[in-house]
Amino acid sequence: MANLRRALVQLKNTLISPVVANHSSLSIVSRLQGTQLRSRLGTISRFSDGTESRVDLSDGESKRRHVNRLLYRSKQRGFLELDLVLGNWVETHIQTMDETGIKALVEVLDLENPDLWKWLTGQEQPPATVSNNPVFSAVQSKVMSNLDSHAAPETRAKPGHPWVRGWDDKRQTTNSIFGNQ
Repeated sequence: MANLRRALVQLKNTLISPVVANHSSLSIVSRLQGTQLRSRLGTISRFSDGTESRVDLSDGESKRRHVNRLLYRSKQRGFLELDLVLGNWVETHIQTMDETGIKALVEVLDLENPDLWKWLTGQEQPPATVSNNPVFSAVQSKVMSNLDSHAAPETRAKPGHPWVRGWDDKRQTTNSIFGNQ
């Protein structure tokens, strides 16, 4: 609580400063204040309080809190498929992860939901930085093995094409349209 109060006071002091009359000087001052603000407060994420970047697994209590926070983030993404896939994978593997594995997990959890889902399911190719992440590779191999064992390849969209298709793509041999048409 004291750290939050100190950060808010610093933010107030940074934002309320003498106004410079010259407009070009004002923009320079505001950019400098923004830099000072970022250096004082660090990065701000809507998902965390910034503690994931500082992985401290030295004592049991901090490790338990960190693991619980990551479990929650993996199960409550707001994207049902990812909640299930990531949540189950993280729940199974997080207890055996070391510090580098947890940092890799945080990088995966910071990715946007639609992109992450397309990359995990092979609809799009992930960037090199994502595909080199060991946690991403492990989750992707799990997803692809589940797809291979539960869905025939001919029923899936080709790589690089979206999975969702229109209502009129199901046709009989007589060219009549099924579905909602």
